[in-house]
Amino acid sequence: MLLLWLLILSRALADDDGFVPMFNGKDLSGWVNANCAPETWSIKDGVVSCTGVPTGAMRTEKQYENFVMECEWRHLTSGGNSGVFIWGSPISAPGVPFLRGIEVQVLDQGYMKHADPKKPRWFTTHGDVFPIHGATMEPHGEHSGQRSFPSEERSKPSPEWNHYRITGNNGTLTLAVNGKIMSGGDKCFWRKGYLALESEGAPVEFRNVRIKELPSTGATAADSAPLDQGWKHLYNGLDLRGWKVAAGAEARWKPSNWNLKLEATGGQEGTPLWSEAEVADGEFIADFQLPKGADLNATCTGFCVRGQASPAVLIGTGKAPIVFGPDKVKPGKWYRLRLKLDGTKATATLTETQEANPQTMEATLEGGAKGPVGVADFGTPVTFANFFVRG
Repeated sequence: MLLLWLLILSRALADDDGFVPMFNGKDLSGWVNANCAPETWSIKDGVVSCTGVPTGAMRTEKQYENFVMECEWRHLTSGGNSGVFIWGSPISAPGVPFLRGIEVQVLDQGYMKHADPKKPRWFTTHGDVFPIHGATMEPHGEHSGQRSFPSEERSKPSPEWNHYRITGNNGTLTLAVNGKIMSGGDKCFWRKGYLALESEGAPVEFRNVRIKELPSTGATAADSAPLDQGWKHLYNGLDLRGWKVAAGAEARWKPSNWNLKLEATGGQEGTPLWSEAEVADGEFIADFQLPKGADLNATCTGFCVRGQASPAVLIGTGKAPIVFGPDKVKPGKWYRLRLKLDGTKATATLTETQEANPQTMEATLEGGAKGPVGVADFGTPVTFANFFVRG
């Protein structure tokens, strides 16, 4: 009966041409806040509103392969920046706040102040399409690298509404701006994944967001973004809601958009920053960047689990169950740590940006079976981002 009811409801919501609304007009059901604050995204009277802070994304609960997606958008300030992510990853790519995928640029004309007429064109404000953070594409028409430029200038400036029609089929993506196809690309990788709306520094609105799915062309797991494994983001990009900060340590931790910075404290160690969420068996992700010139022969940072103040994973020099020493990490580069917990067994994988050059180590942990995850404070500056947990 439930399946029959859902089928009837789906047909009732579908337009005569096969489109289905992607929002119900009342709330954000069907969508996942990938890495933004709770207040970043909202909906009222059918209009999806984004504050623009922090930089991040809201994505669909389900993946899409072949489809036609339509939406209207407008920026509320001149020069506003946003985007629609196509065939994206479930969580942000390493070292950035963006999902890996193909971006359809949503950029107001006021942003042209950043263009240097003496240099080759590297962006437009009329519907660029380009792969980001590990995705690939063969661009249509005029392009710079893999970035496809629109063939005409058709977008309208803030606060006017613009219409996008995005068609993805068998790895080919095309964008129509206000009624005419302008840009796109072939051989997109991936060619199945999540669809997302982007928050990037300025208030933006979307309305009449709808989709028509097209028949599958057999995208394999290798052609597709990874499926969501139940990841929950722990850092909202604005403040330390969801974390326990030790008394007197508030000034040491500085939220900075999608970054969380541990300020230099003259080498004086502090207590770990603990999550309110507790994990038993599961997985923890954290990105980190040590400042250029950091001395990795001194302890730099570490990650704690299950409420144990002694780090399970250490970056730098020292004693811990798992240590990635100075020969494994380069200051100034972003790294992603994935720590999987299975009983007393811990498996840590350290990768560079785009999850390249994986380094994996295993160890046996002692202590409690469940507790919060934490970031050690050894009194040296570190920038963190993209905290996720599942379990």
